[in-house]
Amino acid sequence: MGIIDFVKDAGSSIFGPSEEQKAAAAAAEAQASAEADANYKAVLAQLNQETAAKLTDVVAGMGFSTDKLQIEFDASQNRAILRGSVDSQADREKIVLLVGNNQGVAQVDDQLVVASPEPEATYYTVVKGDTLSKIAKAQYGDPMKYPVIFEANKPMLKDPDLIYPGQVLRIPPNA
Repeated sequence: MGIIDFVKDAGSSIFGPSEEQKAAAAAAEAQASAEADANYKAVLAQLNQETAAKLTDVVAGMGFSTDKLQIEFDASQNRAILRGSVDSQADREKIVLLVGNNQGVAQVDDQLVVASPEPEATYYTVVKGDTLSKIAKAQYGDPMKYPVIFEANKPMLKDPDLIYPGQVLRIPPNA
């Protein structure tokens, strides 16, 4: 008899799914994907709420005078959003630093309003080998002005010798 040719896609489907089965599988996969997406969004929303609550607790624990402080967190962008008002520019900057110097926070969207505006401080990111004296010399030309930086970063800093690479500090103007 030899070799006999057949039409490959005709006949019974014993080797794989039929077109109807493929369509049903695609629909089930889409449904599962939608459910997974909904579950992911729910977990992400919960994470955002929990992180925002923890950041709010950290700020409240420092005793800053705030009015209607709201902190939101967007884990998809690792961004904290701050809203409300504070009494002073120094409090505003300290709250921003307090929130931003937490693992998992890459950005702080500062929308805080200051009751009595003042000149803004600059920010400095600590690098390996830095000390407050070294930073004071670079920023003010005088290493003995390190207490100005230390005081400007209280209550986040408890000891002038305990700073770490990656930490962001306030550098007040005209010390």
